[in-house]
Amino acid sequence: MRVFRDGFGVPHLRADSVNELAFLQGRVTAADRGAQIDVERRRSEGLLAEMVGPPGLGWDRFARRARIDDTARRAFAKLDSGTKAWLRAYADGVRAAGVTWHPWSSLGVFLARHIMFASFPGKLWNSHVERTLGPHAVPWFLADADEAQGSGSNAWLTAGEIAGDPHRLIELPGVYQQVRLACPEFDVAGLTFAGVPGVQHFGHTGGVAWAVTNAMADYQDLFIEELRRTPTGVEARGPDGWERVAVHTETIPVRGGGSELVEVVETARGPMIDDTVSLRTPTRADFDLGFSALLPLLHASTVDDVAAALERWAEPVNSILTADTTGRALQLTVGKVPVRDARNGRVPVPAWDQTYAWRPGYVPMTRVELTGVTVNANDRRPDTEPYGNAFASKARAHRIKELIDEGVPSARIHMDTPMPAGSVEAGRRAAWRFEVARRLHEHPALKPLMQPHGFDPLFDGWTDPRVKIGGALDAVLAGLGLTAEELVDPAPIESGPWGSRHLLDPVRLPGLIAELPRTELGGERDSVLCLNSIPGVTDRCSRGPVARYVWDVADRQRSRWVVPFGASGDPASPHFADQLPLWARGELIPLVTDWSALIEEPLV
Repeated sequence: MRVFRDGFGVPHLRADSVNELAFLQGRVTAADRGAQIDVERRRSEGLLAEMVGPPGLGWDRFARRARIDDTARRAFAKLDSGTKAWLRAYADGVRAAGVTWHPWSSLGVFLARHIMFASFPGKLWNSHVERTLGPHAVPWFLADADEAQGSGSNAWLTAGEIAGDPHRLIELPGVYQQVRLACPEFDVAGLTFAGVPGVQHFGHTGGVAWAVTNAMADYQDLFIEELRRTPTGVEARGPDGWERVAVHTETIPVRGGGSELVEVVETARGPMIDDTVSLRTPTRADFDLGFSALLPLLHASTVDDVAAALERWAEPVNSILTADTTGRALQLTVGKVPVRDARNGRVPVPAWDQTYAWRPGYVPMTRVELTGVTVNANDRRPDTEPYGNAFASKARAHRIKELIDEGVPSARIHMDTPMPAGSVEAGRRAAWRFEVARRLHEHPALKPLMQPHGFDPLFDGWTDPRVKIGGALDAVLAGLGLTAEELVDPAPIESGPWGSRHLLDPVRLPGLIAELPRTELGGERDSVLCLNSIPGVTDRCSRGPVARYVWDVADRQRSRWVVPFGASGDPASPHFADQLPLWARGELIPLVTDWSALIEEPLV
């Protein structure tokens, strides 16, 4: 086993077998990101409060109620023997570096990271809108102008190239690790989630490259549950009458010596994540996280191999662009979307009404052979429309296509925006829209929306009316029959440059003490440089591109990539944030493929 690094500390790993390589990846991940993956494991097991104290209790209650760790264990148990051995080898490597890890921890980490990445928090919000404003107002927050959950990502395919930038919460350390994994069976470079072996969403094997955007699919349902307690246990009202439900109590340890008991209730629909609703997902229904796709994906050499591997995918439901050195390219939609009533896609539905029960099977996924330029930007397209309700504006996709047609290089496309950091006019526009949103917060027609939503406080981040109004500002104005100019005259608004207020503000790992340089940003929600802030709430930016990449399909050594911070999660490392200035300027670093150009690191 050998570890090499480039000038930015990106690990390039070599081993004599697939499982040796998994062990090495686990060991190097624990060395580079040990504190981060320990927190992620704790989140998956509902043990965050044991580390951070009472502030972690909200998440831990949810993790226990949602049965994240139990789902990970059961999904691991159902995997094929080869994938189990691979995950065990990775876990052995993590433990060899002194970090607690189980063979199923990678599944739990992946699930914990994505369980609220999809549609169910939006359904809580929709039910609040429907209850307070009426059904007519729900589309204001579902329109294509809405800041749809998970939107902002871009991926595009041109002749010989796949490029793009996934958008998520900007975390410190970053959510993605750059890595190269080589053994006699494959040699893959790409981006991996810290704590998960292999390369999942973005990769290049030398023969084929692929990239992911969120398909904006709706695959999670909420059911309103009616419970009753009897001398023999707890029952839930189902379509066929009262049903016994599984109930047990778990203890959440809290730093400082305390603890809290949480009742875990699971009905025939799924775990109850709140006092009133249960959550049903393909992952829990089938005990399948799609991890059986990961090893075949590493072995892929053609677009057909990528498609075959991802037929096993579960969730999140993704849009895939893939191209290989033969010149073929495919657009895929992969994952599991249940077949059910249309109302399930908007709000929580009654558990006792058979109308809303899932029907057998899943919606067929899409596969399209591509022959020209293709752009995916979380927008409504023929390959995504059958699966979702809320999509991002088409503005980004249209703009990317324009820039490609003009011959603009991909590295410059990433940074395209009408809101540059140094622009005073952009600052004035942002300041004006901020005031418009503030006025809407106080508008009499929206006053009912400010009532308490009644859900667990953990969901406040997805159900705060001020945040939701800011994210759907234009659609809310249109719904009320107003214009922004009617609410606030833009003429007297003054501001400095946009970047002076639009500052990078990453979500930091609990307990992390690290200073970052002041980083002024351009961009806004509907531009290619989708660096979001929330009008009326904050101008600071905590959501945006968590990586950028340009895969040269035919010649991998010409590929480029960058992440917001660096390869290491240790603030004392020179590679903790050495990519930040480049990321902020829109520059990319080379993907080094020549082993002789790398620096070998001794294994300790």
